[in-house]
Formats: sequence, structure tokens, C-alpha cells
Amino acid sequence: MIDPKILADRFPGDFLFGVATAAFQIEGATKADGRKASIWDAFSNMPGRVYQRHNGDVACDHYNRLEEDLDLIKEMGVLGYRFSIAWPRIIPDGVGRINEKGLDFYDRLVDGCKARGIKTFATLYHWDLPLALMGDGGWTARSTAHAFQRYAKVVMARLGDRLDAVATFNEPWCSVWLSHLYGVHAPGERNMDAALHALHYTNLAHGLAVESIRHVSPNVPLGLVLNAHAVVADSESKADGQAAERAFQFHNGVFFDPVFKGEYPADFVQALGHRMPVIEEGDLAIISQKLDWWGLNYYTPMRVSDDPAEGAEFPATKPAPFANEAKTDIGWEIYPSAMADMVTQLYQRYDLPEMYITENGACDNTDVVDGAIDDEMRLNYYSEHLAVAADLIEDGIPLRGYFAWSLMDNFEWAEGYRMRFGLVHVDYDTQVRTIKKSGEWYRILADHFPRGNHIKSDM
Repeated sequence: MIDPKILADRFPGDFLFGVATAAFQIEGATKADGRKASIWDAFSNMPGRVYQRHNGDVACDHYNRLEEDLDLIKEMGVLGYRFSIAWPRIIPDGVGRINEKGLDFYDRLVDGCKARGIKTFATLYHWDLPLALMGDGGWTARSTAHAFQRYAKVVMARLGDRLDAVATFNEPWCSVWLSHLYGVHAPGERNMDAALHALHYTNLAHGLAVESIRHVSPNVPLGLVLNAHAVVADSESKADGQAAERAFQFHNGVFFDPVFKGEYPADFVQALGHRMPVIEEGDLAIISQKLDWWGLNYYTPMRVSDDPAEGAEFPATKPAPFANEAKTDIGWEIYPSAMADMVTQLYQRYDLPEMYITENGACDNTDVVDGAIDDEMRLNYYSEHLAVAADLIEDGIPLRGYFAWSLMDNFEWAEGYRMRFGLVHVDYDTQVRTIKKSGEWYRILADHFPRGNHIKSDM
């Protein structure tokens, strides 16, 4: 563990330390005040999809405990809060009627942050697609991209005057590949053709939303949050090196290239382009509109080796074993330097704007003992990764802020409530919040930066 005060001295005075959450993971109140079902409500209640069929009906009860939780964020000493907005609260069917009570909730959230001196970073989509849109194919339908454009316009017309930044999507890799190809997340598809359609229409939705946001709220810094994969070849062999490049294209390039280059990766197109939906004239220009910032979510590297099996589908790779014994309680390898290598590589490959680390953290299931949570592994994870973040800044990377995942333990998607990522422990029976040892350490770090001496709204 690094002394938080010593580590804080390595960051510039306007660096923004914050915490992050997502609507479905903490809000609960899934049927309150006009909200309708999302694909995650349906997915969670299907046998075999989520651990013990846990669901988001109550979660952290954040919807009913908003003021208490905003006080908690202030108590944590951070200057930024990254949260997501639930599309089914705003436009319950995805299209059609706007739900004013849903907008009222986020009005209170944003105003509450402002009253406490906390910067607001909103994400428009963190995977909770209105279930009604599945009738048209969900993300495999072009119409969903246009529905998202309208949703973005509605949200920004209401909140854009008070937001400090906005992102269109969180981790499209998850809502595309993990949800439509690997079947782990909602809607649980395992189909390459469905995934390829979801890929392009998600990218298009991002671009269309950029148009709406620029029109409605031109002064709000606009970005996109990507869980870029730190792809590491299993060996120095030519075959594994080529496999790592294919994996980079498949897991990173299909999101970065359209947004920052206006094209899909060449090898990817050669292998799978014939199965993509029709890319209409102007689509790539819409997708590649200039952004003010981008966000990186990083937890663990992706180690790959070549898969020589006959008929292996692009990217023709297979997982390689961990190189380090250290891992978190969810089983992810702890490898901080991979984050630095990946960020450096991304800035070499692409003309990227300034960035934030929008998620970083560790699953540590240490329980409460005598009213305290001694989550030493998580604390060390934060310490080591923040040291790498400071290295990146010293190397000239325009890194402007860091959001710890997560403020509190919450619904961890397919893992339900059994995996805990929070700086704050949540007793799901009583909803009592207890700041963990890692949270106390992070509070000392964040408190090093005086309130008011942080990132300006115009970035």
C-alpha cells in the first residue's frame, strides 16, 4: 500500500477523483413512478441467467435513499460522481411517451450533487434497454439507434444545463459481444450475426446521439466510455503475436476505429464484413464525429494465444493462462502495468482526446468483522493502479480524472449480489452502508484536493 498523501502529490492540482455507479445496479424501484421493464429485468428473472436469480428490484434502494447516498458521496471526499440514467425511467417503452417522474428523479440527483459541490458525469446507456424495444429486435435493429437518439435529446434537454460531462455509452463491448455473442449478459444471445448487427447499430446510436447532444447542449463535454482490452500475447511467437493483433481488432478496434478513424478494421471486415448489416452512406461519418473526451474502464488484461483449430472463427484466439498468481475474488488477474501499456498503445494507434479512467477497481468479498471491513487486497489494487495512472500523466498522457468502481457494493449483473466491488459495504437485508478500509484510504487521497480546485466545466 502506498501512503495516500504521498500518492496524491503525484497528481496535478486539477485532477478529478470520483466514484462511479450504474442505474440498474443500485437504484431498485423497478416498478416505481412509471418505470417499465428493461431487458435486465427480464433476464434476471429467467432461470440460469443470473446467480440464484438475483434481480434489481431493490438493489441498493438508491431511488428511495438518494439524499443519504449523495451525503455519502460527499463524505467520501470525492469531487466527481459518474452515474447512469435509466432509459426505461425516461421513455418506458423506448419510444413514445416521456415519463416526467423519471426525469424528476435525475433532476433531484443532479441538483443534489451541485448543492454538495460534486461534479456530475452522466452516462446515457449502461445496458438497461427498455424491454419493449426487443419486439423490434433490440440492438439488432437499426430503429433502436434512432430511438436512442431521441432519448438522448430528451435527457439533455432536461439536464444538459447542469451536467459537467456526458457519455453516450458505457462499455459497448459488453452490450454487443458479451450480450449477443457470448450470451453472458442480457439479452443472452449466442449468435455472431446478431452480434454484428448489434455492433454497427450501437456504434450508429452513439453517433446519432452525438448529433442530438451537440444540438441541444453544445457546451457539455461529450464522450464515450470503452472497456478497452489490454491484449497480451501468450508468447513471443509469430502466431501468438498475430493472434493478439486479431484480438485487438475484434475487442477494441471495432469500437475505436469507427469512432476515431471513421472505418472498421480491415482484417475484421475481410473476415466478417459480409455478415454485417448494410452500412448506409453517411453512417461512418455520423459515428466518427469528434469527441471532447473518452473514458477507459480497466480491470484485468486479456491473455490470448493462437487457435489453429480448423474453422476457428475470427479472431481465432483462445484464452491463455495468467502470468501472475494475484487475482481478485471474481477471478480476474491483477496486472497494473498492462493498463499503462494499453493506454500508451491506444494513443499511438489513434488520435484520441483527453481521457478519464471511468472505472477501475477490484472484487474483494471481505466481510464485516466487529463493524469494520479490512479489504486489504482491494486497497492494494487501488494503490497500485493509481500509481500507474500517475506514471501515465508523467509520460504525457492527457489523463484528467479517475472514478473508482464502485461507490458501494451492488448488483453485479450475471454475478448477482455475491461479488462486491464497493468502497462502501452494503448490507442488503438492512441497507446499512459501512465505509471499508479501502474507502477510508480513498477518502484521504481525494481530500488532498480542495473542493473548488478541480476540473473546469469547459474542459
